Amino acid sequence: MPPATLLALARRHRVALPADDEAGLRRWFRFRDFDHFVEIYLAISGCLRGAEDFHRLVLDVLAEQGRQNVVWTEAHFTVSTHLAAGGDGEGIRQAIAEAAAEGERRFEARLALIPDIVRNAPRERADWTVEWALGGPRAPAPGGVVALGIAGIEAGFPCEPFREHFDAAAAAGLHRVAHAGEHGGPDSVRVALDVLGAERIDHGVRAVEDPALVAELARRRIPLDVCPSSNLCLGIYPDLEAHPVDRLRRAGVGVNVGSDDPPLFGTTLTDEYLRLAAAFGYGREDIAGLALASIEHSFLPAEKESALLEAAECAAAGAPSGRGTP
Repeated sequence: MPPATLLALARRHRVALPADDEAGLRRWFRFRDFDHFVEIYLAISGCLRGAEDFHRLVLDVLAEQGRQNVVWTEAHFTVSTHLAAGGDGEGIRQAIAEAAAEGERRFEARLALIPDIVRNAPRERADWTVEWALGGPRAPAPGGVVALGIAGIEAGFPCEPFREHFDAAAAAGLHRVAHAGEHGGPDSVRVALDVLGAERIDHGVRAVEDPALVAELARRRIPLDVCPSSNLCLGIYPDLEAHPVDRLRRAGVGVNVGSDDPPLFGTTLTDEYLRLAAAFGYGREDIAGLALASIEHSFLPAEKESALLEAAECAAAGAPSGRGTP
């Protein structure tokens, strides 16, 4: 949620925030630790009340994605937070779909959702999440669901209780992804693969601590969605030079560059590419390779993935091409 949107929604709903201007909000976003991040995330979520709030948020997000030429976004959405607060699940779904369709027309940017289970939340919320995920349109319909995910605190909150939820998602044809190997170590990644059948790992960077796991990820072609600035802000690594993204790439692991929560971490997807280029000496070919990998590892239908890859390859080669909106 961009700071300007947060301020507008907080004023609309008379929610008190620690700051009343964008500069103050950015100071608030300087995280002390993961608990501080969760505190801020929940405060922001509490400013989303009615359908019009979700509509505005989706349009603001897609406007920014369009500005960066990000034509396909698979975004995690913790719908259970809003359902637990009394939100209307179908109203939220409709608002997101309408805004996603409008954003596609106006900004040539498309949105798919990954409703995610929160490990450390009451189990009934996992049930709600799966029910919501399976109850509406699938991507690539605007704002449709593309996968089931899991997030939340890794330590002390294992994946095993949610096996049946991921089995239900798989049986219904949804993809499966999992936050793992961020604050948790390599074992967290292994459990996400073995118990949940994760096809893609969010973060996953601590897999580097287990060479056998790194080899398995490369062999099985399980990609990692790596968000470097997020990892630095939350204290996983002290600086980019210590970050394992380059070591993972060189070991043959598929790596996608992500921005996590861009306004909260003071970044954009474009910034992430530029920071990696500066830290590891990446040139045009390396950055193009990362961008192409993100398409190949997406959950776009095969024909749309092929069209977007062709457009991106033309752009990387400097040839004239359309934007390649899938």
